[in-house]
Amino acid sequence: MVQQPRQDEPVYSCVIPVDSMTGYTDEEVIVFGTSIEDAKHQAEQLLINQYGCNSHQITQLMQVATIELLASWCSPDRSDEREL
Repeated sequence: MVQQPRQDEPVYSCVIPVDSMTGYTDEEVIVFGTSIEDAKHQAEQLLINQYGCNSHQITQLMQVATIELLASWCSPDRSDEREL
């Protein structure tokens, strides 16, 4: 699944280590949201839909997840499109 950020909206990343579920060393999934709560919600939905996690598993995984605001340079910049 690919998510594309929208212009002029903050973008938060949520990185969830899932190696304890998959057995693959250092495996992580990354989801994005426009707020901390949205990133958490996107992560929870992914864990339910793709990994079949129950609420206890989700709680455990979210305790070790990291959520960060991505720097503005990571967001799409449309200024160069106007020059074309």
